[in-house]
Amino acid sequence: MSLRPCALAIGIALSATSMAPALAWAQNVATGDAEAAFLAENDEAMTTMMTGMEVKPSGDIDRDFVAMMVPHHQGAIDMAQAELRYGRNETLRRIAQEIIVEQQQEIAAMRLALGQPLPPGVPAPDQLQPER
Repeated sequence: MSLRPCALAIGIALSATSMAPALAWAQNVATGDAEAAFLAENDEAMTTMMTGMEVKPSGDIDRDFVAMMVPHHQGAIDMAQAELRYGRNETLRRIAQEIIVEQQQEIAAMRLALGQPLPPGVPAPDQLQPER
């Protein structure tokens, strides 16, 4: 065996091993970008939720309760949507989907209990199809 093929094989092996850190770095950057986006979305959801829950008392406990709970539930929806965008665990993604549906149903039920209109595109709880 001549030295050329052996040197070529060593060169290829060295190139492959020297590329491994670069590939790992690229994966970390992509993962880091997704995590940064996920964390930013969750931070925004939490900030919006906390601001929305700052309700000036109206003298009507039921209205105040709904006024605080709607942004609380919407925060859970927003966080679950971020999980669906960035999460990879199928069990957690399924739970996030369930959170979205359940929280939307509860928002609708609370608004209806007070005689408030539903936002466009939100079915009343009795119009939702049962899960099969």
